[in-house]
Amino acid sequence: MSVVGPAGPGVAASRAARMRAPLLTIAALGATTVALHLRDPHASGSWGFCPSAALGFACPGCGGLRAVNDLTRLDVAAAASSNLAFVVALPFLLAGLGVWTLRRWRGSPPMGLPGPRLRVAGYVASALLVVFTVVRNLPAGAWLAP
Repeated sequence: MSVVGPAGPGVAASRAARMRAPLLTIAALGATTVALHLRDPHASGSWGFCPSAALGFACPGCGGLRAVNDLTRLDVAAAASSNLAFVVALPFLLAGLGVWTLRRWRGSPPMGLPGPRLRVAGYVASALLVVFTVVRNLPAGAWLAP
């Protein structure tokens, strides 16, 4: 199977060249996860301060660092309490990373634009994220706040 390589279309890239981006991504995510395990983001200011929290609202990412720290300690309930959207999305994100890595390993051509079902799923996920953000900033949704 021929993939677009560094020399141009039709020239297959070596496996090492194809795997560079996925492996660097996995290494960066792994290093970040280790750093979040070692330096607890539950301590105020340990990783700086969130700009949206300084403005008085919780963005969809607020609590994400704490959720990663909790997951490294295998405390799924605490992670869900920190950022439920992140905990729900994590298996899908990891699956996407796995598919990307496997496709690069096999030398499969780039996927291009997602199909209609995946596109609809992306729209639904985006809408749910907007709803999550609005609800977690309302008094009734305080239980979703980090």
